[in-house]
Amino acid sequence: METKKRIVGIVVGGGPAPGINGVISSVTIEACNNGWSVIGFLDGYKHLVGGNPQIMPLEIGDVSRIHHRGGSLLRTSRTNPSKDPQKLKMVVESLLKLGVTDLVSIGGDDTAFTAYRVSKFAREERQADIRVVHVPKTIDNDLPLPEGIPTFGYETARQVGSTIVQNLAEDARTTGRWFLVVAMGRKAGHLALGIGTAAGATLIIIPEEFPGPVRLSTVADIVATSMLKRMDQGRNYGIVVLAEGLLEKMEPSDFEGLKEVPRDEFGHMLLSEVKFGMIVKHQVERRLAEMGVKIRIVDHVVGYEVRCANPIAFDIEYARHLGYGAVELLKNNKTNVLVSVQENHIVPIPFDQMMDPATGKTEVRMVNISSIHYRIARKYMIRLERQDMEDAAVLGRLARLARLEPEEFRRRFESVVRPETI
Repeated sequence: METKKRIVGIVVGGGPAPGINGVISSVTIEACNNGWSVIGFLDGYKHLVGGNPQIMPLEIGDVSRIHHRGGSLLRTSRTNPSKDPQKLKMVVESLLKLGVTDLVSIGGDDTAFTAYRVSKFAREERQADIRVVHVPKTIDNDLPLPEGIPTFGYETARQVGSTIVQNLAEDARTTGRWFLVVAMGRKAGHLALGIGTAAGATLIIIPEEFPGPVRLSTVADIVATSMLKRMDQGRNYGIVVLAEGLLEKMEPSDFEGLKEVPRDEFGHMLLSEVKFGMIVKHQVERRLAEMGVKIRIVDHVVGYEVRCANPIAFDIEYARHLGYGAVELLKNNKTNVLVSVQENHIVPIPFDQMMDPATGKTEVRMVNISSIHYRIARKYMIRLERQDMEDAAVLGRLARLARLEPEEFRRRFESVVRPETI
């Protein structure tokens, strides 16, 4: 009996990340070497949901040298078929019509969830066997992989971002000013922490350090007191890195009109539409002005410029390993799994293990603030500490800079001192 020829479809969803082309390349090469056919779907699920897929047949010659390049040969989109059963049905029908037997999904948490839904719909509604393997991609580094294992694209984004912040740090020193940098990351603070640590930022603030909702006033007070402490050390310049994900934990009442901010098809707030850095800057300037302190502050966003950078060597190799591993798993008839590399082995992680039972969606990996990575990063920040409040000489100097009495300074800023448990 003749075996049905295997046809691998490749779909890229979500935002760009360095290394996508490496995955596309290695999936294509390994699939072709196994005698399979490969179809690339342009623009993610955008055309699949309309039943009019735009495809790019792929051969080894088409992809053999693309792994050094940023961006995506197949482009990408944030089209979300998982919320609409009709769109989900259209995606599955389109795949079956093209004879796709295996699907390699490349993306972040939302794209992983979509892959899970496509596979489930095909199996339950069409009794069709479409094997699905997801390759974890995001510069946010927030997919539920084991701790210490990055998503591809993160290390390149961190490298490019830290170079930008190092340049800003030199500008700050040369011109005697502060830069307030907002780093991408929808919920988690991995990228902000990675960039800030590598660049030697004066202060890094991420959402994970706050057990509950974050107040804008708290963030402004942390930044302002960091600047005062830096002034006490004889320096009138510095770099603050804020995680974009702080916005997701902010009290909505602190941002007039925050509910009106546009959202993508997955329901996520378009954080780029909120001028977070500028808002914090104005709050800090207002506090300092009340103290009679004048500091030059410039807000800056590190985001889009890191997403399509040419991948560094780590992500070139890592992405190719993941693409190869995806085909290896499919060859062994694995399905409904995320591919990972653990201790130099290809390890599948079942979709079911990635799901948050409370939301039914893919879990988000947050920064572990108990980790040595975070604890060391905190040690090297210039930040108001409990010992500053307990040392009468230090407290007195900081209070004079703020034009406050020591006890008044203590009462005013006691709430921003970090817990001893961190």
